[in-house]
Amino acid sequence: MISRRDFLQVSMAASALVGASGFGNWSRLAAQQALTQEQLLQFDTFGNVSLIHVTDIHAQLKPIYFREPSMNIGVGANKGVVPHVTGAEFRRLYGIDDGSPSHYALSSGDFSALAREYGRVGGLDRVATVVNAIRADRPDALLLDGGDTWHGSYTCYHTEGQDMVNAMNGLKPDAMTFHWEFTLGSDRVAEIVKGLRFAALGQNIFDAEWDEPAELFPPYKFFERGGVKIAVIGQAFPYMPIANPGWMFPEYSFGIRDENMQAMVDEVRAQGAELVVCLSHNGFDVDKKMAGVVKGIDVILSGHTHDALPEPVLVGDTIIVASGSNGKFVSRVDLNVQNGRMMGFRHKLIPIFSDVIEPDAEMTALIDEQRAPYEAELKEVIGQTDSLLYRRGNFDGSWDNLICDALLSEREAEIALSPGVRWGPSLIPGQDITREDIWNVTSMTYGEAYRSEMSGEMLKIVLEDVADNIFNPDPYYQQGGDMVRTGGLGYRIDISKPQGERISDMTLLKTGEPIDPGRNYVIAGWASVNEGTEGPKIWDVVEAHIAKLGTVTVSDNDSVTVVGA
Repeated sequence: MISRRDFLQVSMAASALVGASGFGNWSRLAAQQALTQEQLLQFDTFGNVSLIHVTDIHAQLKPIYFREPSMNIGVGANKGVVPHVTGAEFRRLYGIDDGSPSHYALSSGDFSALAREYGRVGGLDRVATVVNAIRADRPDALLLDGGDTWHGSYTCYHTEGQDMVNAMNGLKPDAMTFHWEFTLGSDRVAEIVKGLRFAALGQNIFDAEWDEPAELFPPYKFFERGGVKIAVIGQAFPYMPIANPGWMFPEYSFGIRDENMQAMVDEVRAQGAELVVCLSHNGFDVDKKMAGVVKGIDVILSGHTHDALPEPVLVGDTIIVASGSNGKFVSRVDLNVQNGRMMGFRHKLIPIFSDVIEPDAEMTALIDEQRAPYEAELKEVIGQTDSLLYRRGNFDGSWDNLICDALLSEREAEIALSPGVRWGPSLIPGQDITREDIWNVTSMTYGEAYRSEMSGEMLKIVLEDVADNIFNPDPYYQQGGDMVRTGGLGYRIDISKPQGERISDMTLLKTGEPIDPGRNYVIAGWASVNEGTEGPKIWDVVEAHIAKLGTVTVSDNDSVTVVGA
C-alpha cells in the first residue's frame, strides 16, 4: 500500500512530466521556441480545488525586464539545494535547454541577448489574462497574494499605495498577507485594510502592547471551494521591526510564532478544515523549516525571497510553492482533496511573457488610469545605459554598483553602503534610463541618503551583522535579502565561519590601505531604519549622477572575495 507521502511524491513527479499540467511541458515547448498564449495557459484540470498564487509584485504594473540571480548561496542544510542553485546547474537540474524561453525566464545566463529575443515579462494586465483564464477553467479558484504589493514604484510612492490597491481590486484576490506594505505607516495601512474587498491575514501580527493578535489582521479565513472547506492562514514577514523601521508601525509586533501557527492549524482543523493553506511571506528557507516544525499544513505559498521554482518542494506532507516576483510568474496549483486529505496535486509555474500573452483590456485601462497623472514624469529620459543593469545577487548587482557610485560622487564620501534588497527590474544595454526606472530600484518611504562618519571597527560590525542575517545556518535567523552592497570598500568573506568571524581584509579602495578600526571614515548610504535620518532622497542622488554621466557604463564589482561557499 502506497503511503500518503509517497503518493504526493509520485503526484509531484507527474505534475512535472504529464501532458500540459506542469513545467516539463512548457519547458519542452520552450525548447522549440514556439511559445503561444494557449500553450502557456494549457493545463490538465485536476482534482477539485485550484489555487492561484502571485507574490512580491513590488508595484510593477507594466511589463519589465527582470534578471534572475547568478549567485544564490545556501548554507547549512540548504547548501546546494533549490532555490540555492543557479545558472547552468539550475538548467541541468530541470532539463532546461540553453537559449530557450525557459532559460530566459528562470536563469541568468546570456540575459541581454535572450531579453532582446523574448522581450519583457510581467505586467498586471497580462497577469489578469492568466488569472481570468484559470477562473474560466475553474470558476471557484482561490487567488492569493503573498504581499510586497503596495511598494516599489513612482506611482505607488506618490499615491501611498492606492494605485496598487485599485489594481489589485480589479484582479479580485481572495486574501493577502504583508511585508513592505507596513512601511507606508500603520495609519495608512489601517486605512487601506479597512476598505479592502478581500481578506488581510496575518496569524503572526500581534498588538505590541498587549502581545495578543491584532484585530485588524485575522489569522485565517475559511473558503468553500469544490466542495472542500479550505482554511487560508496568513503569515506576514516575521522580522519587520528589524529589517524595516519599527517606528513606522509601533503598534505591531511580528515574529515567526510557530506555536501560534500550530495552534491556528489545530483550530481550523477542529472547525472542519479539509485543506490548510499557509499564505506566507517568510522566505523559502524559513518556510521549509516551518513546514518541518508545524504539522498539518498542506500547502505553503512562499514569498519574500523572490525565488521562482518550476516545481514545488516537498517537506513531509507539505508542498511549498515559490512563484517569483515583480509579476513575472503566476502559479496554478490544482489539488485533489478527498475525505479531508490532500491526495495529490498538479502545479504549473506560468511565465508572463508580455509579448505572448494578450493584455486584459479592462485591467490595461485601470492601470493607465492610475499612471495618467504622472506620465510625463515617469517617461522623462535621464540617461542611457551601455551596461546590463540588474539587482539580484548575493554580493552585488550592477544597479547597486551604480547607486554606490552615485553616493560616493554626489555625497562626497569615502565609502558607500546600499541595502541588499531584492526588488527592482533590470535594464538591458542600449536602453534609455527613465525617471521611472530609477524609482523602480529606489522607491521607499525612508529613502533619505545620509552622510555620516563611521569607525572602521563599527563598519566591520555592520558587515558582520548583515552577513549573519544572510548566512546563519539556522533559517530562523535569516531575514532574506542579500549582502549590503559597498562602494569604495573591498573585503573578504568566509561564509563557513561563525558570526563575527566572517569578514576580513577590509580595504579602502581609493588608497589601497587596510581599514583602520580606530579611524573614522565618511560613509554615505540610504534606507536607514533610524527615525529622523536626514539627507536628500536617494532617487534624486541617483538621477543627478546619471544626468551628469549621460551614458552609464558599470564595471563588474570584484572588490569582494567570497570563500567557504
